[in-house]
Amino acid sequence: MVTQEDSGVCESCQKTFQYYLIHCGFNESAYAYCDACGCTLLIDLPFQEPGYRADLQAQGLVSRHTEKWLDRCSCGGRFKAGASPRCPHCKSELSPDTAAAYIERNAPGTPLGFRWQRSWSDIYSIIIQGHLVKIDYNAQRRA
Repeated sequence: MVTQEDSGVCESCQKTFQYYLIHCGFNESAYAYCDACGCTLLIDLPFQEPGYRADLQAQGLVSRHTEKWLDRCSCGGRFKAGASPRCPHCKSELSPDTAAAYIERNAPGTPLGFRWQRSWSDIYSIIIQGHLVKIDYNAQRRA
């Protein structure tokens, strides 16, 4: 997992925040964002147990069907497939198109052709200001 933090700027309040990206394909993980505070939920999935992935697909956003199985965020919001990351200062939803400017500016692969996915529902998830809840699906299944 890449944990180098870069800086972004909220398009609503113009305040700076730290972020880092997670490539969910490399991590075999699924993710969702809280609909109230924008916290990222990252679910680590088993690598070779396809029977236990019936409700969760690795390498991207959770499905709407999966939402009902997810616990609430500590802020009281819900982790949802349609939610977006939010500014940690004003709680406004962040635009994936606007985020492309700072993500591509900061990404070391941009000179080699990397382009941001311009979506909060693809292979990359974003962690804003360290707001992350992580679940190990293997541990949950064994409990």
